[in-house]
Amino acid sequence: MSAPKPSLQWFDAVQSLQQAGDAYALVTVLGCTGSTPRDHSSKMVITAEETFDTIGGGHLEFLVMQKAREIIATNAGTTKVEQEIHHFPLGASLGQCCGGSATVLIETFAACQFHVGIFGAGHVAKSIVTILAGLNCKVSWIDSREDEFPADIPANVKKIVASEPCDELEDLPNGSDILILTHNHQLDFELCLTALKRNRNPLQQLRSIGLIGSETKALRFHKRLSDRLLDQNPQIQKALDEQIESIRCPVGLSSVPGKLPMEVAVSIVGELIAIDHASNQVTEEISAGASSLNDSNMSS
Repeated sequence: MSAPKPSLQWFDAVQSLQQAGDAYALVTVLGCTGSTPRDHSSKMVITAEETFDTIGGGHLEFLVMQKAREIIATNAGTTKVEQEIHHFPLGASLGQCCGGSATVLIETFAACQFHVGIFGAGHVAKSIVTILAGLNCKVSWIDSREDEFPADIPANVKKIVASEPCDELEDLPNGSDILILTHNHQLDFELCLTALKRNRNPLQQLRSIGLIGSETKALRFHKRLSDRLLDQNPQIQKALDEQIESIRCPVGLSSVPGKLPMEVAVSIVGELIAIDHASNQVTEEISAGASSLNDSNMSS
């Protein structure tokens, strides 16, 4: 994971965490009375594992860190941005001898939910990463050949050199979009097979599977995957066939022509953006429906 260094000040940490798409909390001292560890407007940044800068240390900072991490954990898997104001008396109850009191604003920012797993570090993959570097997404970029990766990796991209790429696919976050763009057709097949097996578990499903190739490759893979996943239960087999059909091959928007790596990359990323937008709309509709139902139940 791309992460800021502990020595960063709060404003550098915010920039780094935003670029990486990681969850964090920005803490600001809004006001203080009496003797307090830091003046008003002091800031610090808190993640699930690290802190950057300080609001004075001591038990006050400890409690603020606890509260911030509690909110971050609660909002995991969502896109929530929340603001909470808390008042802390700095007396014996907090184990601080300075007296006074502090009012603290805790702003929490959820981790990015648009995660792309890219298998292969060839020309098309490099062009895709160039585009994704400018989008609000997190990328896991996987290949067994370390020399294929460029020297500079964007902040929102995690480079993974793996001798067993299929194992890395198993570890991707739920709801990820994966792109299979390797130099090896057999590896492409094994990745497709691993992805489909993972999707059998409703709690471990990928959002989409894209496979680079031709119509001929798509037909060949469909037959091979059907043979490997053959099931005696007709209902299960029907579901498996539907999952195989959901693999997008050739991957990318057919309305975007061109065979140059950047042209293919634009087509593929355009399709990913459309998938993400459609998924977000469904999530918003479900949330709106649940909110309306709760309001109705409260009024009745």
